[in-house]
Amino acid sequence: MTDTVNRAVRFVPKWLVYILCLLPVPWFLYLAQTGGLGREPIKALEHELGEIALQLLVFGLCVTPLREHIGINLMKFRRAIGVLAFIYVTLHLAVWIALDMSLLWSQMWADIWKRPYITIGMAGFVALIPLAITSNNYSVQKLGGAVWRRLHKITYLAVILGGVHYLWLVKGIQLEPILYMAAILVLLALRVASARKKAAKRVAKTA
Repeated sequence: MTDTVNRAVRFVPKWLVYILCLLPVPWFLYLAQTGGLGREPIKALEHELGEIALQLLVFGLCVTPLREHIGINLMKFRRAIGVLAFIYVTLHLAVWIALDMSLLWSQMWADIWKRPYITIGMAGFVALIPLAITSNNYSVQKLGGAVWRRLHKITYLAVILGGVHYLWLVKGIQLEPILYMAAILVLLALRVASARKKAAKRVAKTA
């Protein structure tokens, strides 16, 4: 089964992933214009874009465990998934700035400092900026593979901040953001366990 999936993956171009993942954007804009997003279309659009961004970040965390534990290799798409997550976070932020806050910069800065969920969300966005800028082959060559990989571990921080942002955003205790946060913590725990296992093997080889 995994061999079949991996063979199929080889024939899927990266550009197709970008197109498919960006298709919801014009659809949501259409719904917002036609009343399909309910009585508060701006808030709904903001939420939909932010949730897709978080889903992409979580899926990006799934790529390595899928390869190590199941044998499905989606590594060729991992960088594209990260870039797409950044695009959706940027769109989420743009809707908040331009439509929700109507470019009222002083009010925006006040909200960033006074509302913890906005502060955390902005921190997550800032954490993603260097990752988006360096998500290209030129940056890998200039930085070197080891430095590039260390830099992109900021992804872990960004996804945690995204999960916390969602938890604090909703009113009361809701299941969906809790499930996202649980998935993030499980996936990060798998990464830690895998890193320790590899470190133990290296120590055993040098012993």
